[in-house]
Amino acid sequence: MLEKARAALVEALPAEKVSKITVSFHFFPEEEQDGSTDHSANITLYPDLSRQEESRKFALGIKRSMDFVGSAAALVLLAPIFAAVSLAIKLTSKGPVLFKQERLGQYGRKFTVLKFRSMLTDCDARIHEEYVSQFIAGQVNGASQGSEQPVFKIQKDPRVTPIGRFLRRTSLDELPQFWNVMVGEMSLVGPRPPLPYEFKAYDLWHRRRVLEIKPGITGLWQVKGRSRTRFDEMVRLDLKYARAWSIWLDVKILLQTPGVVLTGEGAH
Repeated sequence: MLEKARAALVEALPAEKVSKITVSFHFFPEEEQDGSTDHSANITLYPDLSRQEESRKFALGIKRSMDFVGSAAALVLLAPIFAAVSLAIKLTSKGPVLFKQERLGQYGRKFTVLKFRSMLTDCDARIHEEYVSQFIAGQVNGASQGSEQPVFKIQKDPRVTPIGRFLRRTSLDELPQFWNVMVGEMSLVGPRPPLPYEFKAYDLWHRRRVLEIKPGITGLWQVKGRSRTRFDEMVRLDLKYARAWSIWLDVKILLQTPGVVLTGEGAH
């Protein structure tokens, strides 16, 4: 199979370009043929990722240290904001302060992400599931609704509370995820962690964003376009980040994030 692919490249491209191309293939054992809800991948079947992680072992250790120190500091320093937001949620709507939702981390490992609740309780998740499927398939896009098309968020969603709209616009609803970072489920910088039903709608190439690197609170697509980014573009930015990753790139993204959040650029 590899020889056939290489022969086709040799026939189609100049020799100097072929010499720069590496061809590999992967099995996709996480494909759910039996209806299983286990989305985790066997890393041994992805040799390129195994080699990449080994070569970055020291740098990833620094990244984890930055995540722990940064998230712990944020939880302490932002405690007054946590208290104010919690009180506002309690006074304006019935239900818990925190919203817990199952997400997929690196290699498809499940974890529970934390957010400040921005919606009414007992909402029908099928509305969002249908929207996400359409968005990934390209049936809903920014071209049809202008540059304000949100990623994975329905505009003028009646299920969102008034205080919830403010929390989403300012990204304050994401603050509890510093806990997810501190315990090692997420990173300060990385791809957005997908929902299980979102993952089911992915094309095979989309799944690389779940495999390449640990999910994060902020990332390249958030500072480039945030909610205005189309899905395929978002995946390409995630993969670009994962493959060009460095500590310095994380620092640059972290420095850009506050400005994007304060201006509410692309957020809904």
